[in-house]
Amino acid sequence: MHPFTFSTAKTVVFGAGSIAQIGDIARDQLGARVILVTDRGIVDAKLHEGALASLAAAGIAVTIFDGVMADPPEKVVLAAAEQARREGVQGVIGFGGGSSMDVAKLVALLARGEEELSSIYGVGQVRGPRLPLMLVPTTAGTGSEVTPISIVTTGEAEKKGVVSPVLLPDIALLDPELTYALPHHVTAATGIDAMVHAIEAYTSASANNNPVSRLLAKEALRLLGGDIRSAVREGTHVEARANMLLGAMFAGQAFANSPVAAVHALAYPVGGHYHVPHGLSNALVLPHVLRFNAETCGRAYAEIAPCAFPWLAEVPVARRAEAFVEALTHLCEEVGLAQRLRDVGIPREDLARLAHDAMKQTRLLVNNPRPLSEADALSIYEAAW
Repeated sequence: MHPFTFSTAKTVVFGAGSIAQIGDIARDQLGARVILVTDRGIVDAKLHEGALASLAAAGIAVTIFDGVMADPPEKVVLAAAEQARREGVQGVIGFGGGSSMDVAKLVALLARGEEELSSIYGVGQVRGPRLPLMLVPTTAGTGSEVTPISIVTTGEAEKKGVVSPVLLPDIALLDPELTYALPHHVTAATGIDAMVHAIEAYTSASANNNPVSRLLAKEALRLLGGDIRSAVREGTHVEARANMLLGAMFAGQAFANSPVAAVHALAYPVGGHYHVPHGLSNALVLPHVLRFNAETCGRAYAEIAPCAFPWLAEVPVARRAEAFVEALTHLCEEVGLAQRLRDVGIPREDLARLAHDAMKQTRLLVNNPRPLSEADALSIYEAAW
């Protein structure tokens, strides 16, 4: 067994109703004045009110930044960090989906004023330190609450990552009740996103692909594959929502240490240019990337297939990888996701631009189990169109 490193959030708090503990946790670990980083949808839906009540009861002063948007641009990150500095906060809470948590990670770092956002893109460029940080997911998909990664949109459409263990939070607080109100299409897209994290972590070509990540990836697929349909059909299904949130976290822990690859690399330009939600972008290219990779890692796909779809254990190993792809394709359709790039308004003549932009995602492509050229990327997009 080769050497490896496994890192995750220092503390995980999980349980229905656990948001009521946020005040006590923050008082002990974040300080007397915090910034809560979120988006306008969360505020309008008043989803954060339970957290605010608990924080107030603990005597903690809260300033709210609610300007986060999907695929957050640099200006949003910088505005949130400036508010944190201006208010003199001692700690940061990221509350919402992956974008809010990603912004919160960078706020905790940049609020100290010792590093510039432009200088920390890439892997291992962050020096630290940062402010104490707690992340509270309200979707079951990104796993951002346990990853050392923050994704920012730079320029018109390109996405860049800041990757450093410094960004791992001190506390990840997961309350399934916060996901009850998720619309079914968001539940579906984020759930598939989490499944992609698990699949790519299991088959990653990273030198740090490790037995802990692979174990977590399998368990994530078992939970997510088993309950995504119930969560989509019945938003307040207690067990399904808990399993989806836990599965997404396991998948996040897996890919935080054994990084994702070509599915994400090809999904990023789709989201960047056409503002397609990240989970849906992943779903649109997923089966076609898996078919491309099967030449190299078909046996690995055969190993994990029964975790998500138990009946595939009966399929001979030689045919199981293709059956896995077909089952994933059917699942995406079953939970109501668009099936083709054309269905989300992408014209065929733009596929070459998408392929060109996908090749900029070298941080991700290096982890793909099969080398992928720009011509390969174009072929995958054409298959997905």
